[in-house]
Amino acid sequence: MHLFLSIIDRNMSFFGFGQTAEIDIVLNDAETRKKVEHKTEDGKKDKYFLFYDGETVSGKVNVTLKTPGKRLEHYGIKIEFVGQIELYYDRGNHHEFVSLVKDLARPGELSQSQTFDFEFTHVEKPYESYTGQNVKLRYFLRATISRRLNDISKEMDIVVQTLCTYPEINSSIKMEVGIEDCLHIEFEYNKSKYHLRDVIVGKIYFLLVRIKIKHMEIDIIKRETTGTGPSVYHENDTIAKYEIMDGAPVRGESIPIRLFLAGYEMTPTMRDINKKFSVRYYLNLVLIDEEERRYFKQQEITLWRKGDIVRRSMSQQATIAAQRYEGSNPEPTSAQAKEETD
Repeated sequence: MHLFLSIIDRNMSFFGFGQTAEIDIVLNDAETRKKVEHKTEDGKKDKYFLFYDGETVSGKVNVTLKTPGKRLEHYGIKIEFVGQIELYYDRGNHHEFVSLVKDLARPGELSQSQTFDFEFTHVEKPYESYTGQNVKLRYFLRATISRRLNDISKEMDIVVQTLCTYPEINSSIKMEVGIEDCLHIEFEYNKSKYHLRDVIVGKIYFLLVRIKIKHMEIDIIKRETTGTGPSVYHENDTIAKYEIMDGAPVRGESIPIRLFLAGYEMTPTMRDINKKFSVRYYLNLVLIDEEERRYFKQQEITLWRKGDIVRRSMSQQATIAAQRYEGSNPEPTSAQAKEETD
């Protein structure tokens, strides 16, 4: 019996089962670095450390042996920084667009718990983190202890946001929609590119109204496109509905629009990300007549994430946007000029 147990003990040690360890990844600036909420694949929200393109990612990998006094044989310890895209219809195939590796220890033995430092300097993070209906783009650190049969690994996700500067060319949108001899509407939005906390300001002009319209709204629609060629998938999601009018308009009437974007969960526009997916946004003008017939006109807008966001009250944002739209460029008041970077 004692001989049998001794053989099992030696076999377990030979196959790497005699000692195991826990891995913990700790960022150097974990106490001061900002965290943001990000949607997970199951629709829930968790908080993750926030990084931007070009920022250094550094920290420590703590390896804690579970059984004191026993050695842990390994074939090397490493940490990776990975950026990857996963298409849900192609599970198992992870498309890596960033893959950096740092060796922390050569093959050998650990006789006690140990801490390893790591640093990925000025890491390129070209795309924004994204979790959609058919695709996920994620960044993560992965520490691995390589062993003969079963590696020990730990992953730590981070969130990356891409910041932009104010677009130099930002023309207004002017379009017409109508039905011959029945309806003629002109609508105008103050610009075509908006940051994620912006205000959409516009006007609707009724030039001809010979049908009984009972309701009008503007929808913000997110369109996610994945795949290429015959295997293209489109998913439309209505992010917001904004009622413009409830009742019948008359010829010559003008209706103003002010739609605040800050209250909605949106990402910047993402076009042809690593040739795998796109995320675009559209303003959809919808009219419904008394017979429940729907008339609509769609227009793409560009969304971008602003750096050093200026926080103002909602009314101040609307006033400034309206004044810009009317062509004036007022000097900010002392209250408006007070900035708090996000």
